[in-house]
Amino acid sequence: MAIEVNNESGLEIDERAVLDIARYALARMRIHPLSELSVIAVDEAAMEQLHLQWMDLPGPTDVMSFPMDELRPPIKDDEEPVQGLLGDVVLCPQVAIRQGAAAPTGHSMDAELQLLTVHGVLHLLGYDHEEPDEKVEMFGLQKAIVDGWRAEHGLTGPSPAPTTT
Repeated sequence: MAIEVNNESGLEIDERAVLDIARYALARMRIHPLSELSVIAVDEAAMEQLHLQWMDLPGPTDVMSFPMDELRPPIKDDEEPVQGLLGDVVLCPQVAIRQGAAAPTGHSMDAELQLLTVHGVLHLLGYDHEEPDEKVEMFGLQKAIVDGWRAEHGLTGPSPAPTTT
């Protein structure tokens, strides 16, 4: 996977963990290994501008996804994945700090950014959570990916509960 992580937020983030969990999520979803993804961390002002421009909603948000080739995971086990440009996942560490602290289990900004990275990747792959059944599917998949990655990295304790809506 060609994954680029750029931190333009002004805060120190664990870029390696963001890269690793994005790679893990894409492999788990059986996305072609030569596909490309960009993850960008921005400050609140930049995120607010994107949120207003693309969603017509005020204020910064936690994560936004901008798909390019609209790749989808293969449905059948014998189906070959398609190579392409996945798109961009934009994260806002300042929002992640507040959400992580407010979560029922309370967790770090980096744990929240890992969760948000997976959330953004799933949006790029066509998953959504507007309808109750979509939310159950997407958040279940998100939890399975985050839990699998955490177990693979020897991280203990409860995984971050979804704080994004």
